[in-house]
Amino acid sequence: MASAPSNGVAEPINSDIGNVHQTGSFRFALVALTSLFFMWGFLTCLNDILIPYLKDMFELNYTQAMLVQFCFFGAYFIVSIPAGHLVGKIGYQKGIVTGLAIACVGCLMFYPSASYASYWMFLSAFFVLASGITILQVAANPYVSALGPAETASSRLTMTQAFNSLGTTVAPFFGSWLILSSLTHNSDPAIEAVHHASTVQVPYLMLAGALCVLAVVFMILKLPVLGIKPTNTPGTSSGSAWKYPHLVLGAVGIFVYVGAEVGIGSFLINFLTQPDIGGFTEAEAANYIAYYFGGAMVGRFIGALVMQKISAGKVLAFNATCAVLLVAVAMFAEGTTAMWALLLVGLCNSIMFPTIFSLALQDLKQYTSQGSGVLCLAIVGGAIVPLLQGIMADSLGIQLAFALPLICYAFIAYYGLVGSKATRPQSV
Repeated sequence: MASAPSNGVAEPINSDIGNVHQTGSFRFALVALTSLFFMWGFLTCLNDILIPYLKDMFELNYTQAMLVQFCFFGAYFIVSIPAGHLVGKIGYQKGIVTGLAIACVGCLMFYPSASYASYWMFLSAFFVLASGITILQVAANPYVSALGPAETASSRLTMTQAFNSLGTTVAPFFGSWLILSSLTHNSDPAIEAVHHASTVQVPYLMLAGALCVLAVVFMILKLPVLGIKPTNTPGTSSGSAWKYPHLVLGAVGIFVYVGAEVGIGSFLINFLTQPDIGGFTEAEAANYIAYYFGGAMVGRFIGALVMQKISAGKVLAFNATCAVLLVAVAMFAEGTTAMWALLLVGLCNSIMFPTIFSLALQDLKQYTSQGSGVLCLAIVGGAIVPLLQGIMADSLGIQLAFALPLICYAFIAYYGLVGSKATRPQSV
């Protein structure tokens, strides 16, 4: 198989390969790849279910509970560059299989973590699982971008991300049914620990089986071979991609977007169980997460169509501005008003990641791959922002802690209107 770019989004394919046979092959590949977007969305969303589960099991404060996201999204920062080199050597398809296999190992690690009731073992399992998903991201995102014209890459990525959102929409029902609904508060700590362990083991064994099946399927599939040459990665001697201001600001945009989305999702269950907000049980609150991520799914299908008529920057700024207003309402209102305001932020999130990603990579030419690697590293915002939000929640309260995501969305609005149009350097 042809070597992949060392990281991130690939350079566009040549127009002379767009014949009927290859178009059909590309469509088949896109259909196959949607299963991966679904699966890693599903697995990522389960973190939001497990945070209250682990918080209850180990009697953690908010800061300690957010270490789940710190370990999970920290893997993106640590593994992204090695994953890019790996995919560059073995190709997209083998990279996908490798990512699935490592994610499978991560799911299997939840079994001993629950048996020994060790929070640090759980955190290790999250890191390994996220490492596998990082390799999948590094392989699949550029592959989707390369499967068609460059001018429709944003729309294509948005459409596949919609299936990622489908996974995040289904996951809360799965987690509520198999994990949170069976939580008990037994007076005997030993009995309660055993019950907690069995509650999380079965779901992750099921997920490990599903990942194993997907790995076998992608070993067998014949995906299109794309003639894409690897270019520079972050950290190499040629730092030319860093001379593009719109890329640097885009990396900040990815950082704050992932941080805001993950931060809100991580606190949703605890927010909805507050007596003055929803007063739900944890299992009931988990079901409402589906509205948050379901809104993102619907918005991505709509956004894929809207951005063919309206510039991506304007759509991004509009969504981010709406998110700022909704988070502000959630901070200062009560009851169902605050609840639905926060849940509707999911609809605003819909097009943000793929749109920021695509805008940041515009006009990078031979530095597209390097720039994409920079953006992959910026996903570490999902580790940093929720942890900071946890510290704020412990000191200011959970509602006022949403001031941090509000600031994040304000920057994204700026990027859509101004930052993405920053002057490109004349020569690099």
